[in-house]
Amino acid sequence: MAEAFFNSLAKKNKAISAGTNPDEKIHPWTIEVMKEVGIDVSQQKPKLLSDELLKKADKVIIMRYGLSKDIPQKYSLKSEEWKIEKLLGEPITQVRKIRNKIEKKVRRLIKKIN
Repeated sequence: MAEAFFNSLAKKNKAISAGTNPDEKIHPWTIEVMKEVGIDVSQQKPKLLSDELLKKADKVIIMRYGLSKDIPQKYSLKSEEWKIEKLLGEPITQVRKIRNKIEKKVRRLIKKIN
């Protein structure tokens, strides 16, 4: 969600989302709630976080509190943690609330970058 929001809102920069243990596909509820705000993520594929991606990144956003230990220490200065609740197993109403929270955080990040 954060990648899709960032790439639809930012004019100069690009986001790439990756995880330390990515799912095989985007969850159907994620596709649905993003479609509700006019963003199609149905063709996106979850990506594995690699050292190469970290090297290229200007900023690393850690989406779940407490996972920063998965990011090598040498990248910690350019990382920021966002406390985002888990999506898996949550009702779609909660997924919508999380989507809205992510959108607000992305908008703040874009303002800070610009």
